[in-house]
Amino acid sequence: MNTGVRPKVGLLALTLELYETLAPGLRAAREAWLRQVLIPALEPHADVLFDAAVFRRSDIESTVAGFEQAGADALVVVLLTYSPSQLALPALTRTRLPCMIWNTQELPAVDQSFSQEQMVDNHGVHGTQDLASVLVRSGVPFQYVTSLISDAAGLAELGDFCAAAAAVRRLRSARIGMLGYPFPGMGDFALDTTHLAATLGCSWTNLTVEDYICRAAAAGGAEVARLVDAYQHDYDVAADVTAADLEATARAELAVRGMVHDHALSALTYQFTAFGDDERTSSLPFVAASRLMAEGIGFGGEGDLIAAAATAFFNWLNPPATFSEMFTIDFAGESLFMSHMGEANAGMARRDRKIPLVARPTPITRTRDRQLALVTCLEPGPATFTVLTLGPGGRWRIIAAPVAIEDYGPLSGFCVPHFKIRPRVPVREFLTRYAQSGGPHHNAVCFGDARRRLRLAAELIDADYCEI
Repeated sequence: MNTGVRPKVGLLALTLELYETLAPGLRAAREAWLRQVLIPALEPHADVLFDAAVFRRSDIESTVAGFEQAGADALVVVLLTYSPSQLALPALTRTRLPCMIWNTQELPAVDQSFSQEQMVDNHGVHGTQDLASVLVRSGVPFQYVTSLISDAAGLAELGDFCAAAAAVRRLRSARIGMLGYPFPGMGDFALDTTHLAATLGCSWTNLTVEDYICRAAAAGGAEVARLVDAYQHDYDVAADVTAADLEATARAELAVRGMVHDHALSALTYQFTAFGDDERTSSLPFVAASRLMAEGIGFGGEGDLIAAAATAFFNWLNPPATFSEMFTIDFAGESLFMSHMGEANAGMARRDRKIPLVARPTPITRTRDRQLALVTCLEPGPATFTVLTLGPGGRWRIIAAPVAIEDYGPLSGFCVPHFKIRPRVPVREFLTRYAQSGGPHHNAVCFGDARRRLRLAAELIDADYCEI
């Protein structure tokens, strides 16, 4: 299931007022090309907002303001002809929309048949240079790509920019729920929540174990039965899993889903020992977390607000993404064994078999009952290992590394999600570079190569970007 965000971009097309008298039909012709060819090339990557090409400062300012009011995630600027930079500069200086200058033209080649008329129709490049120069001088960040509409690589770069801008916009309004409290003493995700709100825009709310217990107990019988039926249909339920196990797990999931809905949560974190503080606790939401991640809800273990926000962010940026943690080094295989208490994105499970649903005693949780978990092993293939963390001086940092998810698992008798990743560099080097970059022990994995999107996202949130 793709749980990414469909980007929405405003297309700012610029021309020159002088041409209205010197070449009256030029703007109409360039705008027709834009509507017929350029916009359709961009639409696979984003919903495009466009009204008309503009050349006056007032029209540029009102156009950009209209994009903001329409909820655009980003601004793509195209020079249909030359346009003086100082006409667009005030609007681009004031807007909070991330900006991409798309240096493109209709003509693919300049050969012996090249004419004056063709030059008039294809001369936006020096306009993009004028604009880029004044943006640099003014300290306004922007991206720049040169491509024809037939250039798949250039369009992919535009698409990555649009995806990054949309994910960042959603991150800035993300709301994270903390069920319980952070694991005592885990310092790598210790956080000043005011800093979180001031820099990323995220907010958080505290959720209580008592509310969780009450919601689980109050879940309707019909809802519980439907969810139990879904478990039995969708998963390979172990023979020793009882009806009581399934009912308790369904009630736990319904409790968490209710919290997510009522608090409009983008992400969730809980500390598993917090549930044991109340002797009424029956089942922990391991299965719920795994299933919610498959629906785009972020998750972080042990009360890690940063990991919860990051998993949601990465899932919007380059879906799907899962929370995880390194457990054991496979020196012989140059790989890392990944696992956690019972949470992994169920939508990323290998497709050649049903996910086992198993029961296990969990004395570490200090709850009285056995807990169910989905033994999710990830679909093999190329992936990206990544984290969002705090670096020196409270500055955010994104760390990314291309990896391969190995064809591995499930292991017999292993009762929690698990998989292996193999970095592109030797595992010893990978771990050293990761540690020296400040990488925390909680991390995320997403399918495919997300490095360019992660780099773009880092620039948009003013974070450092480290690649291993």
